[in-house]
Amino acid sequence: MKRCNATKILILLIASCGMFFTSSCVFKKSSSSKLLSQAIKMGPYDAIIVPGIPFDGSKGKWNSLMKMRVYWSVYLYKQGLAKNIIYSGSAVYTPYCESKIMALYAVAMGVPKEHIFIDSSAEHSTENVYYSYQIARMQGFESVAIATDPFQSHFLRNYPEKINVNVHFVPIVFKTLFTLNMLDIEINPQSAYVQNFVSLQKRESFSKRLQGTRGKNIKKFYYPLDIDSLNNGKTALNNLNNNVVKD
Repeated sequence: MKRCNATKILILLIASCGMFFTSSCVFKKSSSSKLLSQAIKMGPYDAIIVPGIPFDGSKGKWNSLMKMRVYWSVYLYKQGLAKNIIYSGSAVYTPYCESKIMALYAVAMGVPKEHIFIDSSAEHSTENVYYSYQIARMQGFESVAIATDPFQSHFLRNYPEKINVNVHFVPIVFKTLFTLNMLDIEINPQSAYVQNFVSLQKRESFSKRLQGTRGKNIKKFYYPLDIDSLNNGKTALNNLNNNVVKD
């Protein structure tokens, strides 16, 4: 049993290191800047997709990666490069729905709630893309881009083509991001809390989670409206302003 767990950890470490080093080559600084320049020429996009990251309620605030992704999405919106934002992510490893947490931050930062959409179904990066794209289709959005960090962009770079999804990438340009005044904004995360939460690690085996990472667990709905977030996510946004902690 111990040997099995050690093997799993080793596999994850090797995969993580490999992704890190190849990412630095594929999505280096110049590549991210080039993609941003292309987005400026091609934009504005009807929507950008922002994959989630776990929120630790015990600490009461976002981690640095979520902070960067949200700030980047808000930057693209306020620069007029994105008309709408689709935040994607379920309650995966903590009892807080990642997409709703990010939406709360975006509203607190001045993005109108009518321009924010939520996918609360995705539990893996590949699902972030697939489910959010279904929402974009139902809303009539034609031009869509994925706005996340360069490392996740690298990981997902070939996936849209595999599922016949036409999206572009606008990865974070750190030189631009770090010029922003990235304050630690306070929100009330209670509306994003999921009762009777069970972590994905307890619900799925390691092999099942690995399949999910590769996009093998996607639920191919006959109708995109079957996606839970499209029915309930927008309604949940109606109460977002009441859950933002004012300074």
